[in-house]
Amino acid sequence: MIKVENITKKFIKNKNKREKEEFYADKNISFEAKDGEIVGILGPNGAGKTTLLRMIAGILEPTDGTIDFDGLNHKKNEIEIKKKIAYLSGNTKLYDTLSTYELLWMCGEMYGVTKDKLETRIEDISKILNLEGFLYNKISKLSTGQTQRANIARCLVHNPQYYILDEATTGLDIISSQIILDFIKEERKKGKTILYSTHYMEEAENICDHVIMINKGEIIDSGTPKEIKERTNTTNLRDAFFKLIGGIKHED
Repeated sequence: MIKVENITKKFIKNKNKREKEEFYADKNISFEAKDGEIVGILGPNGAGKTTLLRMIAGILEPTDGTIDFDGLNHKKNEIEIKKKIAYLSGNTKLYDTLSTYELLWMCGEMYGVTKDKLETRIEDISKILNLEGFLYNKISKLSTGQTQRANIARCLVHNPQYYILDEATTGLDIISSQIILDFIKEERKKGKTILYSTHYMEEAENICDHVIMINKGEIIDSGTPKEIKERTNTTNLRDAFFKLIGGIKHED
C-alpha cells in the first residue's frame, strides 16, 4: 500500500526581472493506494499530476508531507523502496542504439537480477507486452507504440510491487494502448499497487478502482468512478470533472 499524507510541493519562479514569487505545483495532497488496486490520478495538463508522481517515486523532494510504502517512510528507506518501484515518465528517453533485448538486459543487471532469472524474465515480459516482433530491433527503428512498450518493459525486469505510470498511453494507437491497459489490469490481479496518471477520462473510467481528480495542484474530488458520477449527477468522469471546476473557462 502507498500512503500519501499532506504532500505539498512549492516552487519559486521569476515574476519579473526583480521579483520572485512562490507557487504550488501540489498542495496538501492525501490519499491511499491499496494492494491490488489501480488508482487513477486525473486532471488536465499542468494540474500537478507529474510533480506528484515524481515525489512519490522519490525523484523530487516534497516541501511538506510524508509518503509511506507498506508502512516504510520513503525518505528513511529510499533504496529499499526504489528497488520495488516501476516508474514510467511521459518523457523518458531510451538508448536508441540498443535493441529492446539489450535495454532489458541492462536494466535487469542494474537491479541485480541474476542472469538465469533475467533470461526467463525477458521471455515472459516479451510475451506479456507482445515484444517478439521487435525484441532484437534497435530502439531507434521502433514505432511510437513499440517504443512505449519497450519503455514499460524496462520497468518490469525486477518484478516491482509498485507501479507509478505517468501518461502511459498518450499518443499511442488503439492496439498499443490496449496492450498496455490489459497488462495493467493483469498486474492488478497479482496484487500490485498501481498509480496511473492520465488526462483520458474515459480510459480511467474503464480501468481504475479509485480516482483522484486534481486541478491546479489540489484534489477536487476522489472516490470510485461510480461515487464521483453520483455526487456530480453526471454519467461520465469527463462531465464530472467539468462540473467540479465550474465548466470550461476560456482565457485570453
